[in-house]
Amino acid sequence: MSQVQQAERGSNVDPDEGWSLPAWIYRDSEFYRVEVERVMRPSWQVVCHLSDVAEPGQWHTLEFLGESIVVVRGKDGAVRAFTNVCRHRGSRIVDGTSGCAKKLVCPYHAWSYNLDGTLAGVPGKGGYSDLGDAESGLVPVELEVWRGFIFVRLEGGGPAVWEMMAPYEERITPYRFEEMEALGRVTLRPRPVNWKNVADNYSDGLHIPIAHPGLTRLFGRGYGIEAEENVDRMWGALIDRPSPNLSERAYQSILPAVPHLPEEAQRLWLYFKLWPNVAFDIYPDQIDFMQFLPVSPTETLIREISYALPDERREMKAARYINWRINRQVNSEDTVLIARVQAGMHSRSFTVGPLSDEEVCLKSFCRKMRALIPEARLHHPPASGWSQRAPATPMN
Repeated sequence: MSQVQQAERGSNVDPDEGWSLPAWIYRDSEFYRVEVERVMRPSWQVVCHLSDVAEPGQWHTLEFLGESIVVVRGKDGAVRAFTNVCRHRGSRIVDGTSGCAKKLVCPYHAWSYNLDGTLAGVPGKGGYSDLGDAESGLVPVELEVWRGFIFVRLEGGGPAVWEMMAPYEERITPYRFEEMEALGRVTLRPRPVNWKNVADNYSDGLHIPIAHPGLTRLFGRGYGIEAEENVDRMWGALIDRPSPNLSERAYQSILPAVPHLPEEAQRLWLYFKLWPNVAFDIYPDQIDFMQFLPVSPTETLIREISYALPDERREMKAARYINWRINRQVNSEDTVLIARVQAGMHSRSFTVGPLSDEEVCLKSFCRKMRALIPEARLHHPPASGWSQRAPATPMN
């Protein structure tokens, strides 16, 4: 059915509703610059968990869109976020992903900052005639704590994290996120693909029975997906039939009961993707968060780490290790898939593809992208410089 025919069916029918985003926006540098401003900078990004900065002076960093953000616990117990930039000459202050300090001291000229971000000391301060302490503290970044996880965003606007996740609070509550602690360290996995390619794949349910034989052996045909306004949910329950795969069969057998979880969650693998690029994988034995951090139009850095409640049972420790083995294979399969799709996005023969009524998460993602950047409706890239001109009309 043509766009014109669809439009004639009613004024509220979007002629692009049944179609994917166009290939050019998965590789175009100008579109990338626009989505950084309209999609990414106003979005919430997870940094770490409160347990990662449990004591005064403990800090964690996030590198995002050329900004370095440091989250630090103050002497007053409050957690704050700042840009990791000295107010003197713009030097980065702390290095690495985490640490602990009594003060944040710039290694260039030794300007120092209190844990609440205020200016603490300046060598040769008398020589700065216009220096005001109140205006010279670290630049704050908006912060929200949701169920123990610390989120930041560079620009305001849009719903809070708790508002985004509100439809699923009852499902989340029993997992006791607030009490969890990190398992290992943050892992960074570079991928030579556009970030939307990773996000699309994460919320895609149709490829599960085709490209992930291990998940199909674990879930059977019971993988489900649904889309709320700002969150996608995916899920699969472990079936009783023993898998022929050794690791999968061991996980099915060893996974112990988790007393604080309801019966329906005991053997459920649950996935959430928050708009636009933050995901939580929730298992009975552990959870992890994963971010698809844009680096360039064709580069993404996947950032992830696992968390769990303290549990010294040998069965639980074994289940967590086997879970990692199973999902390492899933990640390997997805790496191949997204590389194939990214390669196809460079072909002149491909513009947009049809979306099934079952692809509710992808349709939701497309709607939000088109609302924020109308040029995402165009099947072919407009002339260079389009982002400096008036918005495009929804035509091919």
